Amino acid sequence: MYFKLTIFLLLFYIIDENCFAQTVSSDTISNKQFLIFPVVSRSIETDWSFGVATSVTFHLSKKDTISRTSNMQGLILYSLKKQFVAAINGTQYFNKEHFVLNDQLSFSTFPDQFWGIGRNAPDSAKEAYTFKQYYLHLHLMRSVGGHFYLGLLYEMQNLLEVKYNPNGVFNKQNVTGKDPYFISGAGISLTYDDRKEAFWPSDGTFGQIYINHFGKLSGSDFDYTNFVLDLRKFNTMYKRQVLALQLYYFGNRGEVPIRSLASFGGTNRMRGYYDGRYKDKNQFIFQGEYRIPFNNRWGMVLFSSGGDVSSTLNDFQLSQFKYSYGGGLRYALNKSEKLNLRLDYGIGQGNNSGFYFQLGEAF
Repeated sequence: MYFKLTIFLLLFYIIDENCFAQTVSSDTISNKQFLIFPVVSRSIETDWSFGVATSVTFHLSKKDTISRTSNMQGLILYSLKKQFVAAINGTQYFNKEHFVLNDQLSFSTFPDQFWGIGRNAPDSAKEAYTFKQYYLHLHLMRSVGGHFYLGLLYEMQNLLEVKYNPNGVFNKQNVTGKDPYFISGAGISLTYDDRKEAFWPSDGTFGQIYINHFGKLSGSDFDYTNFVLDLRKFNTMYKRQVLALQLYYFGNRGEVPIRSLASFGGTNRMRGYYDGRYKDKNQFIFQGEYRIPFNNRWGMVLFSSGGDVSSTLNDFQLSQFKYSYGGGLRYALNKSEKLNLRLDYGIGQGNNSGFYFQLGEAF
């Protein structure tokens, strides 16, 4: 049985969130709250891992009472198997949300698993490989009224190194991107967002579609176009309980390298499956969560999801969709902003299951 286990022991000092609160009395940044805590984790794949995580929530102007809370998170993690990840990501709301910036920057050198490409990749095909890469994703959005935003995107990935079994799946399937490569692409987006809360939306709708093209003009080694559709709906039910729904499509056209393919599974979608258990050019997923707060600190969720990958959009078959389900606990690091630690356990089909411990909700 393939069993993925990840346990994070967070040694943070949560006696009172005010211990972390720092208020800056200037016109530029207000209500700044900072958390920093060491992290110890273990999984079958990584052995013991050690690191530090940080989270900062803030408003860019104390005069701006309309914008939601901006945030930045950081993580540095190193394992006994010499795996290393350093990442920064966040969302910043500017000038009464006339502008919104999503940003992500990371460096990783990480052993991974690969089963081949396609929805029917067998368990027996699994083999280990290692990659080393830099990654950058920037998404700047401009309000155009009525909760709509037009946006510009930039994405860069520099795969410095790939190590794999020369007699394994990579060469047998002649996988695109099995050697070091560089991709760079720019695109446009349209977003609708009327959610009130940044971290735990209780009502509202989020919808986003974007198109990102990678080609020679931007210095990319491969020529392809990426399409993403992300629809989310949140409804308050009985006693502050929330029903959250998401429909997600990720698709590509052209010559797509391995680490830009749709990756099935992970901490945010199809929990219970190893991230990348199935890979292909396209992915379609639907998931739902029922979120139940116990008090201002503690809560729980129940979730389920279904989806699949395919080589073309027309190749999806509902009868072959895979499913997962599970539940989890929540602990609010910041009661007012509802910034949660989440511990989830997801169960997929066959031998797929796993624990996840993350900062923030899955969607």
